[in-house]
Amino acid sequence: MVSVPSPFGGGDDDVFEPRDEFVPESVPQPGDFLADHDLLTGDCHLAFHRLSRALFEVRAVYDMTFGYNLARLNEDTRHPTAGYRYAVEESDAVTSSSSVDADADDALPRPDGRVLRAEFTPTTAFCPQSDTLTKGSFRAWNGLADRHEYDLVRVRVAPMHQRAAVINDQLRELEGTVVETGEMPDGGATGAESHQDRARAANSDDPAGRDGTRSPF
Repeated sequence: MVSVPSPFGGGDDDVFEPRDEFVPESVPQPGDFLADHDLLTGDCHLAFHRLSRALFEVRAVYDMTFGYNLARLNEDTRHPTAGYRYAVEESDAVTSSSSVDADADDALPRPDGRVLRAEFTPTTAFCPQSDTLTKGSFRAWNGLADRHEYDLVRVRVAPMHQRAAVINDQLRELEGTVVETGEMPDGGATGAESHQDRARAANSDDPAGRDGTRSPF
């Protein structure tokens, strides 16, 4: 029987890489969605991943198979090819790509500011949580957009997943709605609207996120 690690640490810590170390052999290789963009490595990767862990905790983005915050998957030595990789979007690379998926991405509306791309590689091609986890990640990053420097975080699942095309089409639809309206479909300001409000939020005594969620961090 496989042991399920506790999200609170303890005896299972030996299966995780240290959180303050970037270990290239223990993170997934970047796929086509990140190709030709400014891939985050080293301290830049670690910094955004620490933020991701905090936002995933607020929004309860948990891998229910392993029972931990999804950000820990990157550190799980039992699954060295699974987890998230990130890249800052380069506008020249967007317009020069010619793949079918790239064409679909190019057709989407884009914010004027900085865009980060995040690609999720699941543990298996049949992972049933990939849909829920990528959408949950998108909602965490973009629903709490005032916690980071990007106007949009675009999310895709790696093509190795058997339902990648379907899931990514749904993520594009969600992304398009957010960019065009500044709202998550289930409510809550995000994207460009939250960044326009950032200066006002900085002067507010309210510690809640732009969508009303309060962070314990």
